[in-house]
Amino acid sequence: MEFDPVDKILLQWQGERPDLDVSPMGIIGRMMRLSKHLERSLQLTFSEFGLNLGEFDVLAALRRSGQPYQLSPTELFNTLMVSSGTMTHRIDRLEQAELVRRIPDVSDRRGILIELTDQGFNVIEKAVEAHVVNEHRILSVLEASERQILAHLLRKLLVSFEEE
Repeated sequence: MEFDPVDKILLQWQGERPDLDVSPMGIIGRMMRLSKHLERSLQLTFSEFGLNLGEFDVLAALRRSGQPYQLSPTELFNTLMVSSGTMTHRIDRLEQAELVRRIPDVSDRRGILIELTDQGFNVIEKAVEAHVVNEHRILSVLEASERQILAHLLRKLLVSFEEE
């Protein structure tokens, strides 16, 4: 098995603090480094469609919500785990690009809904196809059985945080 930069860090700690079990640093450190690599790789794909990661997330949330492809800003920021200010900024940018529009919520006279435009629908259709191809490419280094194990372990860890 090949060594990675985290292995060097672990060896240094082992030499300096042999009394500590620093093995969690290996797992967490790799996840953090992978997160940065993944973000960079995903952003390259999204930029082909004039989007950033956050904007892709908004369009994808609207698209996967099903027809009529509308959600309230609150539903969006709860789904995407961002602040209302961040969500407003994303919606503003997507509205300026004519990918979404704000419409009145007929069930709540004070509320609005965010709706995919036809152009937004077309962009997210193409972007999500390219995104899935990119994700398959990223994970191609793992065998199918390894991906299943990794998915299971990551789900277990994520659930432990989101149950709090």
